[in-house]
Order: sequence, then structure tokens, then C-alpha cells
Amino acid sequence: MTSAANSVITDLALAPEGHLKIDWVQAHMPVLNRIRESFEKEQPFKGLKVTISLHLEAKTAYLAKVIQAGGAEVTITGSNPLSTQDDVCAALVEDGITVFAKYNPDPQEYKELLIKSLETRPDLIIDDGGDLVSILHAERTDLLAGVRGGAEETTTGILRLKSLEKEGSLKFPMVAVNDAYCKYLFDNRYGTGQSVFDGINRTTNLVVAGKTVVVAGYGWCGKGVAMRAKGLGAKVIVTEIDSIRAVEAYMDGFTVMSMDEAASIGDYFVTVTGNRDIIRGQHYKVMKDGAILSNAGHFDVEINKPELEQMSVSKRTVRRNIEEFVLEDGRKVYLLAEGRLVNLAAGDGHPAEIMDMTFALQAMGLKYINDNYEKVGNQVVNVPYELDEQVARFKLESLGITIDSLTTEQKAYLESWVEHE
Repeated sequence: MTSAANSVITDLALAPEGHLKIDWVQAHMPVLNRIRESFEKEQPFKGLKVTISLHLEAKTAYLAKVIQAGGAEVTITGSNPLSTQDDVCAALVEDGITVFAKYNPDPQEYKELLIKSLETRPDLIIDDGGDLVSILHAERTDLLAGVRGGAEETTTGILRLKSLEKEGSLKFPMVAVNDAYCKYLFDNRYGTGQSVFDGINRTTNLVVAGKTVVVAGYGWCGKGVAMRAKGLGAKVIVTEIDSIRAVEAYMDGFTVMSMDEAASIGDYFVTVTGNRDIIRGQHYKVMKDGAILSNAGHFDVEINKPELEQMSVSKRTVRRNIEEFVLEDGRKVYLLAEGRLVNLAAGDGHPAEIMDMTFALQAMGLKYINDNYEKVGNQVVNVPYELDEQVARFKLESLGITIDSLTTEQKAYLESWVEHE
């Protein structure tokens, strides 16, 4: 049966535009192109089924095609209802990949699409936020048999995986791609930093310079958001629960305070913590008229939407991806992209050159798990350093950059404990 017959998408006729998008990112992903050439020769996934749950846009689509080039029968679904691009889905179906995804399905249909992707009984998975793993372990344990392992994309998913591992409940090994150097140093920092403001600026068409941006969380993603806000001319406030990160933010030149203090000062708010209720009722009470709220964490729980709705006398959509909430005293608060990932729900996500490195790690991490799943056991494992370093090396080569290598004498010097003259 063809992928078109199996798939659930919005409209196959949208495929031409999707192909153009995929062709564009492919031209700007040299590391992944190099891995594709290797996969085509080696066929590491020949005869295997791979199910992918990621933000389903052009860069993800190209990753799926690289995995397919390695011999896999690929099924893909979205990891967020607002980040799926229907034209990209259609293009993938034409390329022989089974797709279960639509833009903005209702919650029940979204869940059904995730389950359908698992009913193909994959040997390997790529997950984002832990949805596939959660379904396999809690709701559809009948689909666990045959899953060799997989790779996880984001912080939220790794937290869920480590919780399962701690309980002794994890049923297959997973590679923590998010914890690789080439992921958090570049994707989380530079990718999130740029794409968050791509989404905010595209959606609001308002200036950032001179405004106060409140960044909740100073992990690698928060660092990138704060850095980009500063670069756009904003005054930046960082809120944190971690004392060490708070000192780091202070040393980096940002104002540090609690959200209770920052709530009345901010013009823009960006949550990027991975936790819930970062902005809630007590904060809405003191916010400026016109405050703009956005989230860059994986799930739409960081901004408490139920409390915002309860405190509002009216709600309307004033622009695509902007909801206006009018509070009892007449102040207006604006929520972007329903509180979902603003960089993907209201934009195209991270730049292609950034995701080139991350998705190279995904592809190589998946191959690593397939080669070693029996030895690894049911645990969360890091991407081997040599794979991380290889991605960086491929990136430098694609940029035409050469770096130094240690001489034999230098290696001996570093490896010896004996005093040297």
C-alpha cells in the first residue's frame, strides 16, 4: 500500500509548495547532505521501520528523507499542532513517506494521529517532548514489542525519560540528543534566540528596541533569547529559580529579579523553563496595558491560560496568532500563538544551518542506537562524544574552516604526569 493511501494529511495538492521549501533547506544543510551520502551507501536502516515525531516543517522533512535514504520505511507525525505545515506534509507523502499530521487539529485528533504513527510498529523512533515514549509506556503498551530504541530532541522529553528511567520503567534505550554539545551550544542558544524573535516580530510587527523583555529561565535557550533581545536593543530582565544561573545572568549584564517584580515592568515576556505556571494570575493583575506574552518551552503550560481567561471580560483574535485578553480594569494583555512554541507556531523555527547540526546528531544518534541497543540496555544515554565532534568537524569543513591539530610532542606532553623541561 502506498504512503498516500495510508497517510492522514490536509491536502495532497499542496505538495508543490512543500517541495520548494524542502529543496531550500536541503541546499543549506551541508552536514546532513554529507550524512545522507553515507547512508545511501551503507543502508544502516535497511528493512527497518522508523517513526518520527518532530515539529513537522521543511527541515524536519529533510531529516525524514535522510533516514529514508538509509533504507528505512519512514512514518512521521507532528509534535505540536500549530507547527505542522500542510504543504510539507503533502510533499513528504509524494516522496513515499507515510504522514499522520495536520495543521491545528483538535486535541483528540492530534492524539489519534500520534497513535496512528505508532501503529505502524516501528523498530526505532525519534521523539520530541516524549509524546511517543509516553504513549508507548502508558496507553499503548501493546505496541512496545519490537521497539529497539530511539532519540529524544528536547529538554522536556529528556526530563520525562529520566523520570521513567529512575522508576525502572523505561522499556528501551533512548539517546539524549538535547544534551549533546552541538545541540545545546548552537541549537538551543543561537537557534532559539533567533527564531523566537523571528516569530515575535513576524507576528506583532512591533519594535523591540527600547522595550523591556522579561526572559523566564536562563538555561541555554534562555541565554539565547536574552542575547538576541539585547542585540535588538531591548532592556532585558531574567527570572530564575537557580542561584548559579541567576549569578551568570547578572554577570552577563542582565537585570535579575523575581517574576513577581518583573511582571509590572515587562513589555514582552518569553517563558523558556520547561515548567508550568511561570506566568499566572498574580502576574496578570499588575501587567502593563499592552503586555505581550509568549512561550518558547515545549508545552503550552508555562503561561497559565485558564487563569488569564478567567480574569478577562473579553477575548478576541486581533491578528493571526495574537489573542487579546481584556481584563476587568480595561488593561489589555496579548498572548502569542496560544502560548505554544512561538518560534514554530508563529514562525519557521530555527534556521536551517542550525538544524543541520542538530538533525545530523539525530540521524547519527539513531544509527548508534540501532547498532548498540542490545548492549546499551533500557536507559537514557548521551550522544557519544566522537559523534558530537564529527558533526562539528563536518560543519567546519562545510564552512571552509581549518583548525590546528596536536603534534606528537604536544600529545605526549598532555598525557604525561612527568615534569617537562
